[in-house]
Amino acid sequence: MKYRIDKDSLGDVKIPADAYYGPFTARAMSQYHVTGKSAHLYLIMAFVMIKRSAAIANMKKRVLNQKQGKAIVKACDKILLGSYLDQFVIEEINSGAGTAFNMNTNEVIANVTLEILRKKKGQYQFLHPNDHVNMSQSSNDTFPTAMHVSILFSLKQTIPAIDNLVKSLSKKAKQFAAFKKIGRTHLMDALPVTLGSEFGSYATSIAKARDAIVSARKELEFVALGGSAVGTGTNTPKGYRKIAIAELSKITRLALKPQQDMQYSLQSKFAVLNLSSALRNFAVELGKISNDIRLMASGPVLGLGEIGIPAVHAGSSIMPGKINPSLAECMNMVCFNIIGNDTAVAHAAQAGQFELNVMLPGMLKCILESTDMLRNFLPIFTGNMIDGLKANKAALRQYIENSPVIVTLLSPELGYQKSAELYKESIKTGKTIRELVVSKGLMTEAKVNSLLG
Repeated sequence: MKYRIDKDSLGDVKIPADAYYGPFTARAMSQYHVTGKSAHLYLIMAFVMIKRSAAIANMKKRVLNQKQGKAIVKACDKILLGSYLDQFVIEEINSGAGTAFNMNTNEVIANVTLEILRKKKGQYQFLHPNDHVNMSQSSNDTFPTAMHVSILFSLKQTIPAIDNLVKSLSKKAKQFAAFKKIGRTHLMDALPVTLGSEFGSYATSIAKARDAIVSARKELEFVALGGSAVGTGTNTPKGYRKIAIAELSKITRLALKPQQDMQYSLQSKFAVLNLSSALRNFAVELGKISNDIRLMASGPVLGLGEIGIPAVHAGSSIMPGKINPSLAECMNMVCFNIIGNDTAVAHAAQAGQFELNVMLPGMLKCILESTDMLRNFLPIFTGNMIDGLKANKAALRQYIENSPVIVTLLSPELGYQKSAELYKESIKTGKTIRELVVSKGLMTEAKVNSLLG
């Protein structure tokens, strides 16, 4: 392999000749072996968009000359079209505040720009990663901004997937509206409900959780760009911030706005934490629904067997014909991971000190992992599980008839004490409440039928 020698403030660094990253990245590559995964594509895109926007703002403020600035913009456009993505080699969890990834981005853009200027990679005397690509910026304001933008990118795909789940659950609520079933509290028989009302409640809980995510998303539209190192805007020309954020809003097609208190935007990660907690709450609701589906589908002979689940693959490698609620089980595992990711985000959010929270890469890794799992798996869970559920009308009706708890519907006529006696007798003898009440002459069959339905 051929090499070139790049120089940084620490000295000379040997770089593969065809690499577009530079000395900072090369040093960092040997340090951050954590997940084995490179940075998320949305983070790469967000960072390059930030660099492009900064270059335009710096040109408009006349602190960056047009030749260099236009070349940087052109280099960014090449990357945004999909070139050089393999040069973003820093892992998703890297140095505090994401400095290593910021510099990876600066160096790649710088070397692509140098080639546009007909210079060689590493000839930083003509265009420097720090002096020109990173002009008017710091890792401390660019990474928080890129966090917000990349999460917003991901939510653009995640929220529609949630919307489709709500529609599917609502559709099932209508399909199942006529199917009465025994309700359950404490996992014990309770008063009858309908299968439709049960699924209607699921749709409501998911819709409410979805609305909380949408509400939390709004706070992410306020960004830190222009705050520089400690939120004071040091080394940024007057008016730069407004222009840079306007340009970033334009290229991202997001309604981005300057966070008025720039020090807050570097110190606090409340907006990210709020979104993470909304994702967690959504996962809690969805996990509960998955649990219910698994219980309702249990059997099919010796479980509840109230609903039938679609067969997406064989359920067992040894038991022929067995069908498992595999997609609901997978969804449970997704939900567990989202809840765990939120725990990590919460710890990271409180771990900042003074003017900066340095735990940004770890927080972003967790949130993008959560949204990725949702946008990838929710459509499968919705289309291949929820849409294919069928009501077992015979089992539902039989449970209502056989459960002694329906005596509750007769207790206003019979009294609590008498109803309790009938409940116990039904359990002991196996006779239904309907049979006992009629045989004892406590009510006519017509009266019982009118009360029990």
